[in-house]
Amino acid sequence: MAETTLIIAGRHYPIHCRDGEEAHLAHLATLIEGKARMAQQNAPGLTEVRTLLFAALFLADELNDLKRESAGRQARLQLESEDEPGAQAIEALAARIEKLRDRLAVDADNV
Repeated sequence: MAETTLIIAGRHYPIHCRDGEEAHLAHLATLIEGKARMAQQNAPGLTEVRTLLFAALFLADELNDLKRESAGRQARLQLESEDEPGAQAIEALAARIEKLRDRLAVDADNV
């Protein structure tokens, strides 16, 4: 088991993690640190707990937006895939109509 220290909002947080996850956790800490700085800039004088609370809220808001966007994309993809059988049916009907038109044209010429 590895140990690393994350620095968020000016505080050092030693944590244990699985071997090889140190860089990933450092990256996550950088994201949190950025949101903590944003909170401190928007509301100077926040306590450490409130700074981290706002950082968590900012990240949760971004996550929520991404999930909503992803769900919208999934719904559009679902509609597109559901349209495929309908499009094939319409193409088949169009082909049948063209054949009938051609037959009627031949029959009209023979009259």
